[in-house]
Amino acid sequence: MSAESISLTGKILGAVLFYPPDSREVQPLIALLESSEWAPLWPCATEHAKVQVTEYFSQIDQAQESLTDAYQRLFVGPYALPAPPWGSVYLDKESVVFGDSTLVLRQWMRENGIEPHLTQAEPEDHIGLLLMMSAWLAENSPSLLNEFLTMHLLPWSGRYLELLRQKADHPFYVGVAVLAESTLFGWIQQQGLDVKTADLYF
Repeated sequence: MSAESISLTGKILGAVLFYPPDSREVQPLIALLESSEWAPLWPCATEHAKVQVTEYFSQIDQAQESLTDAYQRLFVGPYALPAPPWGSVYLDKESVVFGDSTLVLRQWMRENGIEPHLTQAEPEDHIGLLLMMSAWLAENSPSLLNEFLTMHLLPWSGRYLELLRQKADHPFYVGVAVLAESTLFGWIQQQGLDVKTADLYF
């Protein structure tokens, strides 16, 4: 079940943190998450987290801001993003996009024959892309999954999700942050991972 559960949860969390909410990739996922029917079937997260998240998702229609506007504010700009979604912002001393840690990830992908399918010039270490890559590895190269998680995703994802939870200011993205935090902790337990602590700069 382990590969299947990471594949399922990584695809969904990655998509909602990468694509705009009105995109064809995400629209059906939002409808599913709002329905609360997902919760009993969702692996890797605690029951307490799922109850919390269901409550947040039930408040989407009462939000002061549209989902599209919240996505623009949190992931696009034009103003400084409260929780930048790229790993190198956290891992590089200069807190830059396309930093050294992005190049290390790119080299790792090249060495392992992994081709990113990017339609725009997005850094490979975007949280959504890394979650979707986790899902892809779970299905296609499970022997690389643990190394990928411990080297490229988990050292900084906790800090990112903490910031997103604290600063998203929209029930959908707060709920996604809580769900992702609990799910990634579930991945760590399920895979028996030893996550290295990294120096974080944001």
